[in-house]
Amino acid sequence: MKKFLRPQVLIPAGVVAVIVLALGMYIFQPWKLFTTTEVNEALPTSVADLEVDSAPSSEPSAAASTSAASGQSASPSADASSESATEPAPEPKPEPVVLAAGEFISHEHGTSGEAFILELPDGTRVLRIQDLDTSDGPDLQVWLTDAPVIDGVDGWGVFDDGRYVNLGDLKGNVGNQNYKIPADVDLADYSSISIWCARFAVSFGAAELAKA
Repeated sequence: MKKFLRPQVLIPAGVVAVIVLALGMYIFQPWKLFTTTEVNEALPTSVADLEVDSAPSSEPSAAASTSAASGQSASPSADASSESATEPAPEPKPEPVVLAAGEFISHEHGTSGEAFILELPDGTRVLRIQDLDTSDGPDLQVWLTDAPVIDGVDGWGVFDDGRYVNLGDLKGNVGNQNYKIPADVDLADYSSISIWCARFAVSFGAAELAKA
């Protein structure tokens, strides 16, 4: 009896190549080697300051709009100015206290900058990263860890071996930025900061934190 063979659907090699290429692009995101995201957040003095960079600018008040529309000056009167001149100057805002600090060293990618653990006047703890300069990359996160900062290849992958706290995605690979530290974190248990690539489980750069 003559056998009839079912036609088989053959996937062209080109289609397979496109799928593999697309998957590789998704995983490695090689274009990020040539991109830069710069962030310049101000030194925080209160919890409100941590959100000031993303807050929309305020609209002019109704009173100011009315004064402008009527042609009247919104500046205080001469009498008010003379009264305020006799009042004592306002006290300066309390400055944050530096609890620990360190300088970044390079791991898989060239990295420089400084890291500070700050305590704000209300007791909130903040990680501040200043003058950061590292490479962009996929899935970059900021980790507070208990791992030692080791120079060279031996130090690239140690930060997920022990205890760590993910403070969030890296806001930018260049500039100044702030990260709030959860209130329940005991800083005595942590000694370093890593710019951690979660996609490949490797540190781009890290800083050993020395108590101030």
